[in-house]
Amino acid sequence: MVLQDPFASFDPRMRVGEIVGEPLAIHHSELSRVEKRERTAAMLQRVGLGADALKRYPHEFSGGQRQRIGVARALILRPKLVVADEPVSALDVSGGAQVLLLLQELQSEFGLTYVFISHRLPVVAQVATRIAVMRAGQFVEVGLAERVLHQPSHAYRRELLGAVPALPGR
Repeated sequence: MVLQDPFASFDPRMRVGEIVGEPLAIHHSELSRVEKRERTAAMLQRVGLGADALKRYPHEFSGGQRQRIGVARALILRPKLVVADEPVSALDVSGGAQVLLLLQELQSEFGLTYVFISHRLPVVAQVATRIAVMRAGQFVEVGLAERVLHQPSHAYRRELLGAVPALPGR
């Protein structure tokens, strides 16, 4: 799982290497300390952080970098499904765009399926192939992203589309 708040989702007393490697310690206790460190460093490298991140603390990183740490932690066990709960909502536009691009690259590279939770339609439009719209805890519309975003069949979805501000001239 990639959590919403990259500022509060890590134990500030743990180093990044411990945070990202913790799932390995729990689920792959047969690995040596060196193997765990190598896998952790490789995953940090893959998400755009160097091996020097291993010994640093979360507070030493920007929000976008912290979210990359969260992505590395989520992928260290090589899952097929990742739940991403508002993964860019706490980031500025630039940092959010970089994390979205990274998630798309990793999806292709690792064959991932995301359950991507978001209230921001432009974010959903960028990453989703299928969309499920919920209202009051119930699915009100499910379908291909193109259809749900551009031809909503449910009144609530049409209301959501109407709530998105349009830029003049578009």
